[in-house]
Amino acid sequence: MQKNSALLIIDVQPDFCPGGALPVPGGDQIIPLINRLAAGFETVVLTQDWHPPGHVSFAANHPGKAPFETVTLPYGPQVLWPTHCVMGTPGAALHPALDIPHASAIIRKGSNLVVDSYSAFLEADRATRTGLDGYLKSRGISHVYLAGLATDFCVAWSAEDARAFGFEATIIEDACRAIDLNGSLAAAWARLAAVGAGRVGTLI
Repeated sequence: MQKNSALLIIDVQPDFCPGGALPVPGGDQIIPLINRLAAGFETVVLTQDWHPPGHVSFAANHPGKAPFETVTLPYGPQVLWPTHCVMGTPGAALHPALDIPHASAIIRKGSNLVVDSYSAFLEADRATRTGLDGYLKSRGISHVYLAGLATDFCVAWSAEDARAFGFEATIIEDACRAIDLNGSLAAAWARLAAVGAGRVGTLI
C-alpha cells in the first residue's frame, strides 16, 4: 500500500459485536479481514467509543425515553442508544481478536458528557476536533481507507469528515457492518456519494 494511505479501523469493540450492549449484526465477522487488511498499511489508526456513564446519548439518562428514539439536543438531532462503551468497562475495550500490533494511534471519542461523537475527526457539535486530521497530515497521509462499525454511523461520519478535511476517503464494504436503523444505511451511502467518498468491496 502507498505510504500516503492510512487505514482507519472504527470502533471494533465488544459492545458493538454479538453479545454486546449495542450489537451490530455480524460485527465480529469482519475482524479476520481487518487484521489481514491492516498488515498492508504502514499507518493504521484505531478508534474507540469511550463514554462516561452519564453520557447524553444514553436513553437511560433521558427519563421516559427508549433506545433508538431521537431527541433534539443543542447541537441537533440525537439518536438515543442503549448504554454502551462505558469507559473502562470490558465492552469498551478494543476487541481482543484484533491483531494489529503496528497500529500507530488510538483515538478515543465520545468522552464529552454532553456531546456525542460518531466521527473519528469531529464531535457531533461539528466543531470540536479529535486531532486525527492533523496527525494524518503530519505523516503525509492523503487517502484514508475505512473499516469497522457501524457503516451507517461512525464509519460514514468519519468518511464524510475525512473528505471535509481534504482527504480522499474509501470505505471497504466487506470490512464493515451496518445497523441500518430506519433506512440509515441507504441515507449514509447517498451522503457519502454526494461528498465524493468511494466504496470498494475489499482490497484483498
